Amino acid sequence: MIVAPSILSADFANLQSELELINRSQADWIHVDVMDGLFVPNISLGLPVCEAIAQHTTKPLDIHLMIEKPARYLEAFKNAGASILSVHYEACPHLHSVIQAIKSLDCKAGVAINPHTSVQLLEDIINEIDVVCVMSVNPGFGGQKFIENTYNKIKLLKEIINDAEAQTLIEIDGGVNLENGTCLVTQGADVLVVGNFVFKSNDPLQTIHDLKNLEMIG
Repeated sequence: MIVAPSILSADFANLQSELELINRSQADWIHVDVMDGLFVPNISLGLPVCEAIAQHTTKPLDIHLMIEKPARYLEAFKNAGASILSVHYEACPHLHSVIQAIKSLDCKAGVAINPHTSVQLLEDIINEIDVVCVMSVNPGFGGQKFIENTYNKIKLLKEIINDAEAQTLIEIDGGVNLENGTCLVTQGADVLVVGNFVFKSNDPLQTIHDLKNLEMIG
């Protein structure tokens, strides 16, 4: 299980210490949400903050571009420290070319899909994608309630991946905790993005440890 704490939920007044905590943890990636106020109704982190995060972490940066026309900024975010770059299916009319552009930068290519978007739309290009980020809340704000239909989407997406003999990872972003985490893993999730559940925890290191050690049901 790959655990990716979402830095959007961190204490930005103490960002370096928050990153140092994650460095000491068993977390695998750091998830960075970039929002432009256009594709989603919120504005978050930009290039300077991504660069600062990269300077203070030992973990790969999983940068989630919730922005319009993301192809314009791929190289800039690679230079800012990205190891994984995810773009939204809904923001890319020429998705295949964007995926190829990400890979040409020597980054893993991710595709994020909103709660209303069918996973079947990725069937023709699943072998080209390294990570599918399934949004389990409506994108834009942290702390939202988990959308239950996510389980069905994971199950179907796993079938598509297996049928294509692809190596694509399934990442779940939004409302993840220990209670639903076991079900997510059982359905086929590989990566759990966790925000408030980690950063608001009384013991973030133990919380991350527990997420890393989730077991399937049955």
